[in-house]
Amino acid sequence: MIPPGSGKRVLCTGRLYCDVVMSGLSGTPVAGQEVYASSMIMAAGGGAYITAAYLAAMGRGVGLASVIPAEPFAGKIAEELAASGIALDACVYAPIGADPQITIAMITGGDRAFVTRRSGPAIPDTVPAQIASGQYAHLHIGELASLADMPQVVALAKAAGMSISVDCAWDAEILARDDLVNLLRGVDVFLPNRAEAEALARHAAVADYAGLVVVKNGRDGAEALTGGTITARPALNVDVVDTVGAGDAFNAGFLDSWLEGCALPQCLDAGAYVASVALARSGGARGLDRLEKDRTAAE
Repeated sequence: MIPPGSGKRVLCTGRLYCDVVMSGLSGTPVAGQEVYASSMIMAAGGGAYITAAYLAAMGRGVGLASVIPAEPFAGKIAEELAASGIALDACVYAPIGADPQITIAMITGGDRAFVTRRSGPAIPDTVPAQIASGQYAHLHIGELASLADMPQVVALAKAAGMSISVDCAWDAEILARDDLVNLLRGVDVFLPNRAEAEALARHAAVADYAGLVVVKNGRDGAEALTGGTITARPALNVDVVDTVGAGDAFNAGFLDSWLEGCALPQCLDAGAYVASVALARSGGARGLDRLEKDRTAAE
């Protein structure tokens, strides 16, 4: 197990998936036709877990509060979680007989498409007690849809003196809602990607969704919007192996620096570095080494 870092501890919560990642596709699947993958990986997925795993790999103390998908995937996912260095006491197993929560990720042309089956609650009922325990200084919610399932966690975390971040994650039904500014009220950092930010801009200016909004622009880097100013930094050049989880890895790098009070350019650069690590490997966040070793090798 990776020992916890000396900085502020983070609690990550949101849906936990079994990701089946298909890569090496000859093209995007279309109705009535079939394409073939040259490789397949099965791994734990979801923004809460992937961000938590990268935070743990950087040595930061982190816990996960999620529902472990039902069988036949529970054992494999639980095995990966146990090796991640994340505190898992707030995780629960899906009920016996529940539908598995699974995502099929298809990698084509340097980008990815997903088909997802959600099942059961997004956030387990262990979260309020974890917030009240005083173990954690920051709450990260892996999907905007997860926050919509339990919106009261923002008030609970604020009452406990915690800061809060939320990733967006594409969900057309959620992004169509016109109450998202209110849903995110009290959130300190909101982290959509460019496509999500454009969808959100139909309802309100992107900067209105949180005090600090960080828009992830893929190969064009990222920008932070706060107080009427925009801070932009580039992405790092990397040979892309797998894009799954890169945005959640960016979140981990950004938050790790932000929690230490670093300036926004440094936070954005840290996010870009961790995203580059994710892009250069396969399989979400499984089998991560300590990222300091990766950084030393890169230098």
